[in-house]
Amino acid sequence: MAKYSTGSSGGGGGTNCELCGTESDSLTLASVAGAELEVCPDCAPHDDSTAHGGGDRKRSEQDAGSSDGPDRKRKVAQNVAKANPVWDGDSEHWESEGTNYDDDPLPYLVSDYGEALVEARREAGLQREELAEELGAPEKDILAVEQGRATQAGVGGGLIEALEERLDVTLAE
Repeated sequence: MAKYSTGSSGGGGGTNCELCGTESDSLTLASVAGAELEVCPDCAPHDDSTAHGGGDRKRSEQDAGSSDGPDRKRKVAQNVAKANPVWDGDSEHWESEGTNYDDDPLPYLVSDYGEALVEARREAGLQREELAEELGAPEKDILAVEQGRATQAGVGGGLIEALEERLDVTLAE
């Protein structure tokens, strides 16, 4: 079975060139950029093994392998995998530490919320470090809010509510 397919929608079972997609009755096996493809006569010159005197190869010759085959094929496969990652449905690596967007969504914030927070904190006579300790929040998250980067930093709505309550300031609409 071919590794790549541009085959026809008719389910013809491999009558199309896997490089250009042209329908052909005389497909041959070729090694193109490390991939074994069934190609038409027009694409056959792209066969990497031809440069080494391989010429047209049949499936039995392919199965025999070559001296540089496994390492080269493995490297090509790794590069293809890196360039075309498969999404497995797990978005956990995209979420910030401990942030659960379903349970702690960031509300819509008022314009200039960062400046409002800095002013309210200073009026309360608190340093950022003191406020963070009092709320049990990372200082970097409070800094992100003060700098207007709450969304990019993955700050949750719980911290915004705690800041509003503690400093009697409006940050969310």
